[in-house]
Amino acid sequence: MKKRTALLLGCILLSGTALAGCSGKEGAGTDPARGEQQAKILLYNNLREPTSLDPPVGFDQVSYDILNNAMEGLTRLGKSQSPEPAMAKEWKISPDGKQYTFTLRDGIKWSNGDAVKASDFEFAWKRMLDPKKPSPAAPLAYVIEGAETYNSDKGPADGVKIKATDDKTLEVVLTKPAPWLLGMVSNPAFFPVHKATVEKNDKWASEAATIVSNGPFKITEWKHDSELKMVKNDQYWDAASVKLDGVTFKMVNDTNTEYQLYQSGGLHIDGVIPADLSQKLFADGKVKVEDSAGTYFYRFNTKMPPFDNVNIRKAFQMAVDSQKIVDLVVKQKQKVADGFVSYGLKDPAGDDFRKVGGTLVKYDAAEAKKLLEKGMAEAGYKTLPQVTLTYNTNDLHQKIAEAAQAMFKESLGVDVKIESKEGKVLTAEQKKLQLQFSRSSWLPDFADPINFLDIFQTGNPNNRTGWSNAQYDKLIQDAYNEPDNAKRFKLLHEAEKILLDEAPIMPLYFYNSAYMQSDKLEGVVRHAYGYIDFKWADLK
Repeated sequence: MKKRTALLLGCILLSGTALAGCSGKEGAGTDPARGEQQAKILLYNNLREPTSLDPPVGFDQVSYDILNNAMEGLTRLGKSQSPEPAMAKEWKISPDGKQYTFTLRDGIKWSNGDAVKASDFEFAWKRMLDPKKPSPAAPLAYVIEGAETYNSDKGPADGVKIKATDDKTLEVVLTKPAPWLLGMVSNPAFFPVHKATVEKNDKWASEAATIVSNGPFKITEWKHDSELKMVKNDQYWDAASVKLDGVTFKMVNDTNTEYQLYQSGGLHIDGVIPADLSQKLFADGKVKVEDSAGTYFYRFNTKMPPFDNVNIRKAFQMAVDSQKIVDLVVKQKQKVADGFVSYGLKDPAGDDFRKVGGTLVKYDAAEAKKLLEKGMAEAGYKTLPQVTLTYNTNDLHQKIAEAAQAMFKESLGVDVKIESKEGKVLTAEQKKLQLQFSRSSWLPDFADPINFLDIFQTGNPNNRTGWSNAQYDKLIQDAYNEPDNAKRFKLLHEAEKILLDEAPIMPLYFYNSAYMQSDKLEGVVRHAYGYIDFKWADLK
């Protein structure tokens, strides 16, 4: 779900009038002509229209970056990247690690003044699991007893062990210990919703006027496909820590236009560095780089020829020199993806999961050609069926697809057709297995390698490849049930090796956060395993 380069393109270059209008009276400081203090409004580019601001529905960065600032869960990722008390002031964990009892703060309120209750969390989490309105986030909650059974429509909602015992207490019983749970419930998928609002209006999350929130900011204006405005939420329990008067989320999905806006003062952050300017900007020290998490990759449809053949998939996987794509196309100093799980996840011995896992994907044009010939012989092809690579409309995704297209031709002698689709359309068609070969990304929801690997289990809604492997499924389930963390990581390494050997995916590179930021702005917290947070930000 997350990084900036994982998102879409859809706007044209803004006119000079529009650029000037982006500055307006937003920002910080004084108006010399009137001697007045301007409101501290942070200007941020969210790239495009959010998929949905209904917490279990959005499930992507452009939705969750907004929700992370408008709403709040039981915990919140703090400045140190660890989960901290938020709506919950404290919690108790049973000795076996399977029962969590959360106690909510006194006086916490929704933006309309209503009290936030434990029942709001019970309602929201069970709603996420409702099989009649399936959420792509639902599998995250399967560690809760009864959750998978209910979500699979094989049991009742009452069987899900999430219970508000009173207005301040939420009890959650797990099927197995989940050391990542406190971090996971900081994810927007686990945010509460205002029950009366949701039950009254199915489209409550589609307009600013009907959204009720509980976070540092509240949404006041939403010009669809243009911008979304927030102001400080005076009902928020920790409003004293919020220094900004508001945040305006722009929706400009072109890297050069974003750069122009940043240069003109129309944005305080430039989160996607234009590739043609990156070398100079990096050399001049204007770009900051922080660790991040997630993987940019392509999905093969293993149910559609020719990618129903594993050797043809592996041939394509080995035919692209990802180092050249990183160095010559993306130019953001990313690391080549030599596996699927990205860097930054430590095992019990303190070693990085990715380093221990080693190189599972490599560029080898000669071997790729041999595998293609082998696969074509197995499938009975004299000529390979037409291959179409689909990417979601964006200038960077287009350049990457064009580079891959050239490498497929050079390494394999295959002419690959490329085409673009609007992001929502691409995702919908991926889920229905209607695309043959398509661009994707995975941005983890909590800091554990299982959150990368469990999505490729048979039947997982985030699989989107048609791939199924019984041994892989068993390894993931065994990892979920394994209390010994060292043994659990070993199972996950075995699973990742099967995933890359079977090649339903083609990893290209791991994400990072490369950005430029105004000297006036401070206190923005960027989470490698979470979403951007403006709660502590300030404008000088």
